[in-house]
Amino acid sequence: MCAPANILVVDDEPGMLHYMRDVLELEGYLVSTAVSGNDALKQIHYGLKPDLVFLDMAMPGLDGIQVLEQLRLIDPHLKVVFLSCVTDAHRVAQAIRLGAQDYLTKPVLWQEMNAVMRRCFSSNRAEVKESPASCVEDLGNGDFFLAVSPALCKIRSQVDLLAKVPAAVLLLGETGTGKEVVARLIHKVSPRANRPFLKVNCAAVPAELLESELFGYEPGAFTGALHAKPGKFELCDKGTIFLDEIGEMPPSIQAKLLQVIEDQRFCRLGSNSIIQVDVRILAATNMDIQGAMTDHSFRRDLYYRLNAFILRIPPLRERKEEIPFLLKHLMDIHSERYVRTPLPFGEQLMQACVNYSWPGNVRELENFVKRYLVLRDESLATAELRAATADGAFGPGNHLSQRAAGRTGESVSKKAPNGLKSLANSAIEKAEAEAIATILLQTNWNRTQAAAALEISYRSLLYKIRRYDIQQPRNYA
Repeated sequence: MCAPANILVVDDEPGMLHYMRDVLELEGYLVSTAVSGNDALKQIHYGLKPDLVFLDMAMPGLDGIQVLEQLRLIDPHLKVVFLSCVTDAHRVAQAIRLGAQDYLTKPVLWQEMNAVMRRCFSSNRAEVKESPASCVEDLGNGDFFLAVSPALCKIRSQVDLLAKVPAAVLLLGETGTGKEVVARLIHKVSPRANRPFLKVNCAAVPAELLESELFGYEPGAFTGALHAKPGKFELCDKGTIFLDEIGEMPPSIQAKLLQVIEDQRFCRLGSNSIIQVDVRILAATNMDIQGAMTDHSFRRDLYYRLNAFILRIPPLRERKEEIPFLLKHLMDIHSERYVRTPLPFGEQLMQACVNYSWPGNVRELENFVKRYLVLRDESLATAELRAATADGAFGPGNHLSQRAAGRTGESVSKKAPNGLKSLANSAIEKAEAEAIATILLQTNWNRTQAAAALEISYRSLLYKIRRYDIQQPRNYA
Protein backbone atom coordinates (compact mmCIF):
# COMPACT_ATOMS: atom_id res chain seq x y z
CA MET A 1 0.00 0.00 0.00
CA CYS A 2 1.36 3.45 -0.93
CA ALA A 3 2.24 5.87 1.87
CA PRO A 4 -0.05 8.93 2.07
CA ALA A 5 1.23 12.08 0.39
CA ASN A 6 2.80 14.77 2.54
CA ILE A 7 1.27 18.19 1.95
CA LEU A 8 2.54 21.56 3.20
CA VAL A 9 0.02 24.41 3.47
CA VAL A 10 1.52 27.92 3.68
CA ASP A 11 -0.87 30.75 4.63
CA ASP A 12 -0.85 33.66 7.07
CA GLU A 13 -4.55 33.23 7.86
CA PRO A 14 -5.10 30.80 10.79
CA GLY A 15 -8.64 30.02 9.67
CA MET A 16 -7.42 28.96 6.22
CA LEU A 17 -4.70 26.77 7.71
CA HIS A 18 -7.17 25.00 10.00
CA TYR A 19 -9.67 24.47 7.21
CA MET A 20 -7.07 23.05 4.81
CA ARG A 21 -5.56 20.81 7.49
CA ASP A 22 -8.96 19.42 8.55
CA VAL A 23 -10.11 18.72 5.00
CA LEU A 24 -6.87 17.13 3.87
CA GLU A 25 -6.34 15.02 6.99
CA LEU A 26 -9.91 13.76 6.71
CA GLU A 27 -8.96 12.45 3.27
CA GLY A 28 -5.91 10.65 4.67
CA TYR A 29 -3.10 13.05 3.75
CA LEU A 30 -0.19 13.96 6.04
CA VAL A 31 -0.40 17.73 6.54
CA SER A 32 2.16 20.30 7.74
CA THR A 33 1.41 24.01 8.02
CA ALA A 34 3.46 27.20 7.92
CA VAL A 35 2.28 30.72 8.84
CA SER A 36 4.70 32.53 6.52
CA GLY A 37 7.09 32.04 3.65
CA ASN A 38 10.10 32.13 5.96
CA ASP A 39 8.46 29.52 8.21
CA ALA A 40 7.91 27.22 5.22
CA LEU A 41 11.50 27.59 3.97
CA LYS A 42 12.83 26.96 7.49
CA GLN A 43 10.82 23.72 7.83
CA ILE A 44 12.07 22.47 4.46
CA HIS A 45 15.63 23.46 5.38
CA TYR A 46 15.38 21.30 8.52
CA GLY A 47 14.22 18.23 6.64
CA LEU A 48 10.56 18.51 5.71
CA LYS A 49 10.03 16.95 2.27
CA PRO A 50 6.51 17.72 1.06
CA ASP A 51 5.07 16.07 -2.04
CA LEU A 52 2.91 19.14 -2.69
CA VAL A 53 2.80 22.71 -1.40
CA PHE A 54 -0.32 24.87 -1.25
CA LEU A 55 1.17 28.38 -1.18
CA ASP A 56 -0.66 31.63 -0.43
CA MET A 57 0.17 34.29 -3.00
CA ALA A 58 -0.10 37.38 -0.74
CA MET A 59 1.61 37.15 2.67
CA PRO A 60 3.53 39.58 4.89
CA GLY A 61 7.28 39.34 4.39
CA LEU A 62 8.08 36.99 1.51
CA ASP A 63 5.13 36.74 -0.87
CA GLY A 64 4.21 33.57 -2.74
CA ILE A 65 6.31 34.34 -5.83
CA GLN A 66 9.41 35.00 -3.73
CA VAL A 67 8.88 31.78 -1.78
CA LEU A 68 8.46 29.81 -5.00
CA GLU A 69 11.71 31.24 -6.35
CA GLN A 70 13.47 29.96 -3.22
CA LEU A 71 11.75 26.59 -3.42
CA ARG A 72 12.91 26.16 -7.01
CA LEU A 73 16.51 26.54 -5.84
CA ILE A 74 15.97 23.85 -3.19
CA ASP A 75 13.95 21.41 -5.32
CA PRO A 76 13.27 22.29 -9.01
CA HIS A 77 10.66 19.52 -9.25
CA LEU A 78 8.59 20.33 -6.15
CA LYS A 79 4.90 20.65 -7.02
CA VAL A 80 3.39 23.98 -5.95
CA VAL A 81 -0.22 25.20 -6.17
CA PHE A 82 -0.94 28.87 -5.48
CA LEU A 83 -3.83 30.16 -3.36
CA SER A 84 -5.19 33.69 -3.71
CA CYS A 85 -8.28 35.79 -3.03
CA VAL A 86 -8.04 37.35 -6.50
CA THR A 87 -6.90 36.16 -9.91
CA ASP A 88 -4.07 38.43 -11.02
CA ALA A 89 -2.99 37.86 -14.63
CA HIS A 90 0.51 39.25 -13.99
CA ARG A 91 1.01 36.97 -10.98
CA VAL A 92 -0.32 33.97 -12.89
CA ALA A 93 2.21 34.70 -15.65
CA GLN A 94 5.02 34.73 -13.07
CA ALA A 95 3.72 31.50 -11.55
CA ILE A 96 3.73 29.80 -14.94
CA ARG A 97 7.31 30.86 -15.65
CA LEU A 98 8.36 29.43 -12.29
CA GLY A 99 6.60 26.13 -12.97
CA ALA A 100 3.60 26.28 -10.61
CA GLN A 101 1.15 23.42 -11.12
CA ASP A 102 -2.05 25.38 -10.61
CA TYR A 103 -3.73 28.45 -9.14
CA LEU A 104 -6.80 28.20 -6.89
CA THR A 105 -8.96 31.14 -5.88
CA LYS A 106 -10.15 31.39 -2.27
CA PRO A 107 -12.46 30.23 -0.82
CA VAL A 108 -11.13 26.87 -2.03
CA LEU A 109 -13.63 24.05 -2.40
CA TRP A 110 -12.63 20.46 -1.76
CA GLN A 111 -13.66 19.40 -5.26
CA GLU A 112 -11.19 21.90 -6.74
CA MET A 113 -8.39 20.83 -4.39
CA ASN A 114 -9.06 17.17 -5.10
CA ALA A 115 -8.97 17.69 -8.89
CA VAL A 116 -5.66 19.57 -8.62
CA MET A 117 -4.11 16.90 -6.41
CA ARG A 118 -5.18 14.12 -8.76
CA ARG A 119 -3.36 15.88 -11.59
CA CYS A 120 -0.29 16.57 -9.46
CA PHE A 121 -0.01 13.05 -8.10
CA SER A 122 -0.94 11.16 -11.24
CA SER A 123 1.97 9.07 -12.48
CA ASN A 124 1.50 9.93 -16.15
CA ARG A 125 4.09 7.50 -17.46
CA ALA A 126 2.76 4.52 -15.51
CA GLU A 127 -0.86 5.28 -16.38
CA VAL A 128 -0.07 5.66 -20.09
CA LYS A 129 1.72 2.32 -20.28
CA GLU A 130 -1.33 0.58 -18.84
CA SER A 131 -4.00 2.58 -20.62
CA PRO A 132 -3.17 4.80 -23.64
CA ALA A 133 -6.66 6.30 -23.42
CA SER A 134 -5.74 7.89 -20.08
CA CYS A 135 -3.46 10.40 -21.82
CA VAL A 136 -6.13 11.59 -24.30
CA GLU A 137 -8.66 14.36 -23.70
CA ASP A 138 -11.56 14.51 -26.13
CA LEU A 139 -12.30 18.07 -27.29
CA GLY A 140 -15.21 17.18 -29.59
CA ASN A 141 -15.56 17.26 -33.38
CA GLY A 142 -12.67 14.82 -33.76
CA ASP A 143 -10.18 17.03 -31.90
CA PHE A 144 -8.20 15.65 -28.98
CA PHE A 145 -5.24 16.59 -26.78
CA LEU A 146 -2.69 13.89 -26.06
CA ALA A 147 0.11 14.40 -23.53
CA VAL A 148 2.77 11.78 -22.87
CA SER A 149 6.06 13.68 -23.20
CA PRO A 150 7.29 15.95 -20.39
CA ALA A 151 6.93 18.95 -22.72
CA LEU A 152 3.24 18.30 -23.44
CA CYS A 153 2.49 17.38 -19.81
CA LYS A 154 3.99 20.74 -18.80
CA ILE A 155 1.83 22.53 -21.37
CA ARG A 156 -1.22 20.73 -19.98
CA SER A 157 -0.43 22.05 -16.50
CA GLN A 158 0.09 25.54 -17.89
CA VAL A 159 -3.28 25.37 -19.64
CA ASP A 160 -5.00 24.87 -16.28
CA LEU A 161 -3.39 28.08 -15.04
CA LEU A 162 -4.06 30.07 -18.20
CA ALA A 163 -7.69 29.01 -18.34
CA LYS A 164 -8.42 30.84 -15.10
CA VAL A 165 -7.48 34.32 -16.38
CA PRO A 166 -9.03 36.04 -19.41
CA ALA A 167 -5.75 37.45 -20.73
CA ALA A 168 -4.61 36.93 -24.33
CA VAL A 169 -2.35 33.97 -25.13
CA LEU A 170 0.10 33.60 -28.04
CA LEU A 171 0.69 30.05 -29.29
CA LEU A 172 3.91 29.49 -31.24
CA GLY A 173 5.05 26.42 -33.14
CA GLU A 174 5.55 24.83 -36.53
CA THR A 175 2.63 24.04 -38.78
CA GLY A 176 0.74 20.93 -37.73
CA THR A 177 2.00 20.81 -34.14
CA GLY A 178 -1.45 21.30 -32.62
CA LYS A 179 -1.73 25.00 -31.78
CA GLU A 180 -5.47 25.01 -32.48
CA VAL A 181 -5.91 21.93 -30.30
CA VAL A 182 -4.23 23.72 -27.37
CA ALA A 183 -6.44 26.77 -27.99
CA ARG A 184 -9.55 24.59 -27.87
CA LEU A 185 -8.29 22.95 -24.69
CA ILE A 186 -7.79 26.35 -23.02
CA HIS A 187 -11.37 27.25 -23.91
CA LYS A 188 -12.74 23.90 -22.74
CA VAL A 189 -11.26 24.10 -19.24
CA SER A 190 -11.99 27.82 -18.82
CA PRO A 191 -15.10 29.42 -17.28
CA ARG A 192 -16.11 30.30 -20.88
CA ALA A 193 -16.47 26.66 -21.89
CA ASN A 194 -20.23 26.97 -22.45
CA ARG A 195 -19.86 30.07 -24.60
CA PRO A 196 -18.79 30.27 -28.28
CA PHE A 197 -15.35 29.32 -29.56
CA LEU A 198 -14.74 30.82 -33.00
CA LYS A 199 -11.71 30.41 -35.22
CA VAL A 200 -10.53 32.91 -37.83
CA ASN A 201 -7.69 31.93 -40.15
CA CYS A 202 -6.05 35.26 -40.89
CA ALA A 203 -4.08 33.79 -43.80
CA ALA A 204 -7.12 32.27 -45.52
CA VAL A 205 -9.27 35.42 -45.57
CA PRO A 206 -8.24 38.11 -48.12
CA ALA A 207 -6.88 41.23 -46.46
CA GLU A 208 -9.68 43.41 -47.81
CA LEU A 209 -12.31 41.14 -46.22
CA LEU A 210 -10.61 40.32 -42.91
CA GLU A 211 -11.62 43.54 -41.16
CA SER A 212 -15.31 43.04 -41.95
CA GLU A 213 -15.01 39.36 -40.99
CA LEU A 214 -13.69 40.29 -37.56
CA PHE A 215 -15.65 43.45 -36.77
CA GLY A 216 -18.75 43.31 -39.00
CA TYR A 217 -20.20 46.05 -41.17
CA GLU A 218 -23.23 48.28 -41.73
CA PRO A 219 -25.26 48.62 -44.97
CA GLY A 220 -23.35 50.73 -47.49
CA ALA A 221 -19.98 50.29 -45.78
CA PHE A 222 -18.62 49.04 -49.10
CA THR A 223 -19.88 47.89 -52.48
CA GLY A 224 -22.14 44.90 -51.98
CA ALA A 225 -22.81 45.55 -48.27
CA LEU A 226 -26.60 45.51 -48.52
CA HIS A 227 -27.38 44.36 -44.98
CA ALA A 228 -25.78 44.78 -41.57
CA LYS A 229 -23.64 41.87 -40.51
CA PRO A 230 -22.08 41.23 -37.09
CA GLY A 231 -18.41 40.27 -37.01
CA LYS A 232 -16.75 37.39 -35.23
CA PHE A 233 -16.02 39.50 -32.15
CA GLU A 234 -19.72 40.27 -31.67
CA LEU A 235 -20.73 36.67 -32.25
CA CYS A 236 -18.08 35.57 -29.77
CA ASP A 237 -19.16 37.82 -26.88
CA LYS A 238 -18.45 36.10 -23.51
CA GLY A 239 -16.56 33.41 -25.41
CA THR A 240 -13.14 32.78 -26.97
CA ILE A 241 -11.85 33.82 -30.38
CA PHE A 242 -8.88 32.01 -31.93
CA LEU A 243 -6.89 34.07 -34.44
CA ASP A 244 -4.87 31.51 -36.36
CA GLU A 245 -1.88 32.67 -38.44
CA ILE A 246 -2.04 36.09 -36.81
CA GLY A 247 1.34 36.88 -38.33
CA GLU A 248 -0.42 37.18 -41.70
CA MET A 249 -2.78 39.88 -40.44
CA PRO A 250 -2.30 43.22 -42.25
CA PRO A 251 -0.75 45.96 -40.05
CA SER A 252 -3.82 48.18 -40.43
CA ILE A 253 -6.04 45.53 -38.87
CA GLN A 254 -3.41 44.78 -36.22
CA ALA A 255 -3.88 48.36 -34.98
CA LYS A 256 -7.62 47.84 -34.56
CA LEU A 257 -7.06 44.48 -32.87
CA LEU A 258 -4.69 46.16 -30.43
CA GLN A 259 -7.52 48.49 -29.40
CA VAL A 260 -9.89 45.56 -28.89
CA ILE A 261 -7.35 43.79 -26.67
CA GLU A 262 -6.89 46.93 -24.59
CA ASP A 263 -10.50 47.98 -24.00
CA GLN A 264 -12.72 45.33 -25.69
CA ARG A 265 -14.40 48.04 -27.81
CA PHE A 266 -14.66 48.55 -31.56
CA CYS A 267 -16.92 49.85 -34.33
CA ARG A 268 -18.38 48.02 -37.29
CA LEU A 269 -17.21 49.14 -40.71
CA GLY A 270 -19.35 52.08 -41.80
CA SER A 271 -20.48 52.92 -38.25
CA ASN A 272 -19.36 55.20 -35.42
CA SER A 273 -21.35 53.32 -32.78
CA ILE A 274 -19.10 51.66 -30.21
CA ILE A 275 -19.70 48.00 -29.45
CA GLN A 276 -18.51 46.62 -26.12
CA VAL A 277 -17.68 42.91 -25.88
CA ASP A 278 -16.07 40.47 -23.48
CA VAL A 279 -13.92 38.16 -25.61
CA ARG A 280 -10.92 36.00 -24.68
CA ILE A 281 -8.31 36.28 -27.45
CA LEU A 282 -6.05 33.37 -28.34
CA ALA A 283 -3.63 33.81 -31.25
CA ALA A 284 -1.23 31.50 -33.07
CA THR A 285 1.49 31.69 -35.70
CA ASN A 286 4.21 29.48 -37.14
CA MET A 287 6.24 32.42 -38.45
CA ASP A 288 9.41 33.93 -37.00
CA ILE A 289 7.65 36.57 -34.96
CA GLN A 290 10.87 38.39 -34.03
CA GLY A 291 11.81 38.63 -37.70
CA ALA A 292 8.32 39.90 -38.54
CA MET A 293 8.70 42.70 -36.01
CA THR A 294 12.12 43.59 -37.42
CA ASP A 295 10.74 44.02 -40.94
CA HIS A 296 7.68 45.85 -39.52
CA SER A 297 5.13 43.35 -40.83
CA PHE A 298 4.03 42.66 -37.25
CA ARG A 299 3.48 45.45 -34.73
CA ARG A 300 5.68 45.37 -31.65
CA ASP A 301 2.99 46.87 -29.44
CA LEU A 302 0.59 44.09 -30.47
CA TYR A 303 3.23 41.47 -29.71
CA TYR A 304 3.81 42.97 -26.27
CA ARG A 305 0.06 42.79 -25.57
CA LEU A 306 0.06 39.13 -26.52
CA ASN A 307 3.32 37.95 -24.99
CA ALA A 308 2.28 37.97 -21.32
CA PHE A 309 1.41 34.33 -21.95
CA ILE A 310 3.33 32.44 -24.63
CA LEU A 311 3.01 28.70 -25.16
CA ARG A 312 5.56 27.12 -27.51
CA ILE A 313 4.29 23.83 -28.91
CA PRO A 314 7.29 21.60 -29.67
CA PRO A 315 7.49 19.76 -33.01
CA LEU A 316 6.72 16.05 -33.08
CA ARG A 317 10.39 15.16 -33.66
CA GLU A 318 11.13 16.55 -30.17
CA ARG A 319 8.45 14.41 -28.49
CA LYS A 320 8.78 11.10 -30.27
CA GLU A 321 7.55 9.14 -27.25
CA GLU A 322 4.05 10.32 -28.23
CA ILE A 323 4.19 8.86 -31.74
CA PRO A 324 3.01 5.31 -30.78
CA PHE A 325 0.05 6.70 -28.84
CA LEU A 326 -0.87 9.15 -31.59
CA LEU A 327 -0.78 6.36 -34.18
CA LYS A 328 -3.01 4.12 -32.09
CA HIS A 329 -5.53 6.85 -31.30
CA LEU A 330 -5.67 8.18 -34.87
CA MET A 331 -6.12 4.65 -36.19
CA ASP A 332 -9.07 4.15 -33.81
CA ILE A 333 -10.64 7.44 -34.90
CA HIS A 334 -10.30 6.97 -38.65
CA SER A 335 -11.11 3.26 -38.78
CA GLU A 336 -14.42 4.12 -37.14
CA ARG A 337 -14.94 7.11 -39.42
CA TYR A 338 -14.18 5.12 -42.60
CA VAL A 339 -15.92 1.96 -41.31
CA ARG A 340 -12.78 -0.15 -41.73
CA THR A 341 -11.09 -2.68 -39.50
CA PRO A 342 -8.27 -0.95 -37.59
CA LEU A 343 -4.78 -2.05 -38.60
CA PRO A 344 -1.93 -2.90 -36.23
CA PHE A 345 1.46 -1.22 -36.37
CA GLY A 346 4.08 -3.95 -36.54
CA GLU A 347 7.47 -3.54 -34.92
CA GLN A 348 9.25 -2.51 -38.15
CA LEU A 349 6.55 -0.03 -39.15
CA MET A 350 6.44 1.47 -35.65
CA GLN A 351 10.21 1.89 -35.63
CA ALA A 352 10.07 3.55 -39.06
CA CYS A 353 7.44 5.95 -37.72
CA VAL A 354 9.59 6.84 -34.72
CA ASN A 355 12.71 7.31 -36.85
CA TYR A 356 11.01 9.63 -39.35
CA SER A 357 11.23 13.37 -38.57
CA TRP A 358 7.61 14.30 -39.52
CA PRO A 359 8.24 17.84 -40.85
CA GLY A 360 4.46 18.26 -41.12
CA ASN A 361 4.11 17.15 -37.49
CA VAL A 362 0.84 15.66 -36.20
CA ARG A 363 -1.06 16.73 -39.30
CA GLU A 364 1.33 14.78 -41.53
CA LEU A 365 1.18 11.81 -39.15
CA GLU A 366 -2.62 11.81 -39.39
CA ASN A 367 -2.51 11.83 -43.20
CA PHE A 368 -0.09 8.89 -43.07
CA VAL A 369 -2.50 6.92 -40.87
CA LYS A 370 -5.32 7.61 -43.33
CA ARG A 371 -3.26 6.37 -46.26
CA TYR A 372 -2.16 3.26 -44.39
CA LEU A 373 -5.76 2.53 -43.44
CA VAL A 374 -6.92 2.86 -47.06
CA LEU A 375 -4.03 1.02 -48.76
CA ARG A 376 -3.72 -1.64 -45.99
CA ASP A 377 -0.13 -2.49 -46.97
CA GLU A 378 2.24 -2.45 -44.01
CA SER A 379 5.36 -3.31 -46.03
CA LEU A 380 4.70 -0.44 -48.47
CA ALA A 381 4.10 2.03 -45.63
CA THR A 382 7.30 0.91 -43.91
CA ALA A 383 9.37 1.16 -47.10
CA GLU A 384 8.10 4.65 -47.89
CA LEU A 385 8.87 5.91 -44.39
CA ARG A 386 12.36 4.44 -44.53
CA ALA A 387 12.97 5.98 -47.94
CA ALA A 388 11.73 9.37 -46.76
CA THR A 389 13.99 9.14 -43.70
CA ALA A 390 17.02 8.13 -45.78
CA ASP A 391 16.79 10.71 -48.54
CA GLY A 392 15.09 13.57 -46.70
CA ALA A 393 11.95 13.43 -48.85
CA PHE A 394 9.19 15.84 -47.91
CA GLY A 395 6.98 13.13 -46.50
CA PRO A 396 5.73 9.59 -46.88
CA GLY A 397 2.86 8.85 -49.22
CA ASN A 398 1.59 6.34 -51.71
CA HIS A 399 3.09 6.32 -55.20
CA LEU A 400 0.10 8.16 -56.60
CA SER A 401 0.52 11.09 -54.21
CA GLN A 402 4.26 11.14 -54.89
CA ARG A 403 3.60 11.32 -58.63
CA ALA A 404 1.05 14.10 -58.11
CA ALA A 405 3.41 16.09 -55.92
CA GLY A 406 6.73 15.08 -57.47
CA ARG A 407 7.32 18.36 -59.25
CA THR A 408 6.27 20.13 -56.05
CA GLY A 409 9.24 18.72 -54.19
CA GLU A 410 11.56 19.94 -56.93
CA SER A 411 10.16 23.44 -57.03
CA VAL A 412 10.33 23.86 -53.27
CA SER A 413 13.80 22.41 -52.85
CA LYS A 414 15.26 24.62 -55.58
CA LYS A 415 14.16 27.67 -53.62
CA ALA A 416 15.91 26.63 -50.41
CA PRO A 417 19.30 28.32 -50.00
CA ASN A 418 21.77 27.40 -47.28
CA GLY A 419 21.04 28.32 -43.67
CA LEU A 420 19.01 26.77 -40.83
CA LYS A 421 16.10 29.18 -41.19
CA SER A 422 15.85 28.49 -44.93
CA LEU A 423 16.05 24.75 -44.36
CA ALA A 424 13.30 24.94 -41.75
CA ASN A 425 11.08 26.98 -44.03
CA SER A 426 11.77 24.55 -46.88
CA ALA A 427 10.75 21.60 -44.71
CA ILE A 428 7.51 23.35 -43.75
CA GLU A 429 6.74 24.16 -47.38
CA LYS A 430 7.45 20.60 -48.44
CA ALA A 431 5.14 19.25 -45.76
CA GLU A 432 2.40 21.69 -46.77
CA ALA A 433 2.77 20.80 -50.45
CA GLU A 434 2.58 17.08 -49.70
CA ALA A 435 -0.51 17.55 -47.53
CA ILE A 436 -2.26 19.55 -50.27
CA ALA A 437 -1.35 16.98 -52.94
CA THR A 438 -2.66 14.15 -50.76
CA ILE A 439 -5.99 15.86 -50.02
CA LEU A 440 -6.46 16.70 -53.70
CA LEU A 441 -6.04 13.04 -54.57
CA GLN A 442 -8.40 11.96 -51.78
CA THR A 443 -11.07 14.34 -53.13
CA ASN A 444 -10.45 13.36 -56.78
CA TRP A 445 -9.13 16.86 -57.35
CA ASN A 446 -12.37 18.51 -56.24
CA ARG A 447 -10.81 21.80 -55.20
CA THR A 448 -13.85 22.98 -53.24
CA GLN A 449 -13.86 19.83 -51.11
CA ALA A 450 -10.08 19.96 -50.75
CA ALA A 451 -10.17 23.58 -49.53
CA ALA A 452 -12.81 22.64 -46.95
CA ALA A 453 -10.79 19.63 -45.77
CA LEU A 454 -7.64 21.76 -45.48
CA GLU A 455 -9.61 24.54 -43.71
CA ILE A 456 -8.41 27.23 -46.11
CA SER A 457 -10.24 29.38 -48.61
CA TYR A 458 -10.75 28.23 -52.22
CA ARG A 459 -8.63 31.20 -53.40
CA SER A 460 -5.80 30.25 -51.01
CA LEU A 461 -5.86 26.68 -52.30
CA LEU A 462 -5.55 27.82 -55.92
CA TYR A 463 -2.66 30.09 -54.95
CA LYS A 464 -0.83 27.27 -53.17
CA ILE A 465 -1.38 24.86 -56.08
CA ARG A 466 0.28 27.37 -58.40
CA ARG A 467 3.00 28.23 -55.90
CA TYR A 468 4.03 24.61 -55.34
CA ASP A 469 3.38 23.63 -58.97
CA ILE A 470 1.19 20.69 -57.96
CA GLN A 471 0.23 18.84 -61.13
CA GLN A 472 -3.04 17.00 -61.64
CA PRO A 473 -2.43 13.38 -62.78
CA ARG A 474 -3.84 12.62 -66.23
CA ASN A 475 -6.16 9.95 -64.92
CA TYR A 476 -7.85 12.65 -62.79
CA ALA A 477 -8.21 15.15 -65.61
